[in-house]
Amino acid sequence: MNIKSTTTENQQAWSFGLGLVFFVFVLIGLISIGWWLTKILVEQEQVPVKSIVISGEMPYTQQDDVLNAMSNIDLGNFFQINVNEIQDQVLALPWVYSVAVRKQWPDEVKIYVVDQTPVALWNDDFLLNQFGKAFQANKAQLIEPLPEFFGPEGTELLALKNFTNLNDLLEYRDLAIEELVLSERYSWQLTLSDGVMLNLGREDRVKRVQRFMDVYPLIKTHLKQKVKQQNNRKKQLKQAVDYIDLRYDTGLAVGWKQVATLSFSMNVKKQQKPSRILMLQNHEFRTNKPQTTELILNV
Repeated sequence: MNIKSTTTENQQAWSFGLGLVFFVFVLIGLISIGWWLTKILVEQEQVPVKSIVISGEMPYTQQDDVLNAMSNIDLGNFFQINVNEIQDQVLALPWVYSVAVRKQWPDEVKIYVVDQTPVALWNDDFLLNQFGKAFQANKAQLIEPLPEFFGPEGTELLALKNFTNLNDLLEYRDLAIEELVLSERYSWQLTLSDGVMLNLGREDRVKRVQRFMDVYPLIKTHLKQKVKQQNNRKKQLKQAVDYIDLRYDTGLAVGWKQVATLSFSMNVKKQQKPSRILMLQNHEFRTNKPQTTELILNV
């Protein structure tokens, strides 16, 4: 009995000793792993940003502009970089509309930039984007010419909406609005791509533009007929339409200018003041010459 009891006690002692040794080794291993991981994390926190990736829709903003905007931001610690601070700095660039910034572990910052989309010039000093918001930027960087808008402060979106609607109508006559003026009294005036100015007044803008589109081909036909009648003259000044006043219920008034060529195409320059006024009422031309002549247009 004593021998068996002694053997059992020895076995228990060995088991306890081995268990204790195993526990110590496991504890030492866990402490070592914890120390190692802590060391790695501390080292990682001190790793600077090694890569900045700039992408997006940037026809105007250059990558160097973005980097210069971030020049005062400390990129020495990847984990301590504030992406909101980078976003604010880049968003302050004149052409930038929106910015998205994110960090890519272990040492990369990605920046996605979207530039403004300018659709018009506003009061000479500003640009309008597609949402009718005014902003300031270098107009010399514009990729293509833009229409010019003039109007009171706060009417930017109103001007843009009317431009879009009226310009869509004029496209049916292969015309476009190059200048839109909205007065303090909300009276509208358009200058078209062929140099003709339309005075629309304050009301019924769409109807008045539609009336212009119906009558304008008749006016151009009248001009062509006058050109044929003057072909035998050696030196001649030809007429072109200067402006059309549509502030009438059933008619319109046409102002003429003189041009020294036979061209009545795009961008006729306004070289002289209107020489005479032609009234169109029910498709009938009347000039204000002392001896009035009439031309009846059948439509």
